[in-house]
Amino acid sequence: MHAVVARSTLHDFERARKILREEGIPRISQAPGFVAAQWVMLDENTGTSMLTFESEEAARAAAEMLRANPPGGDAITINSVEIGEVVERA
Repeated sequence: MHAVVARSTLHDFERARKILREEGIPRISQAPGFVAAQWVMLDENTGTSMLTFESEEAARAAAEMLRANPPGGDAITINSVEIGEVVERA
């Protein structure tokens, strides 16, 4: 398994959350190889997400989709997108 880890700046948390629920979650959960996802608000302006996929190929495709069509409009800025192997899971 591989994960896509994205770090973001939240400009309007409530609007970003609404977009995530209405657009982001339905879109990512339909992605090939999708396993699970978590979105974490670290403080009022910073968020991190981890999207887990069955393969590196599926994770790379999702990362490209995220880079090419970032969600959230002006409510959120995605600062970085990284891909890594999931070495353990509980």
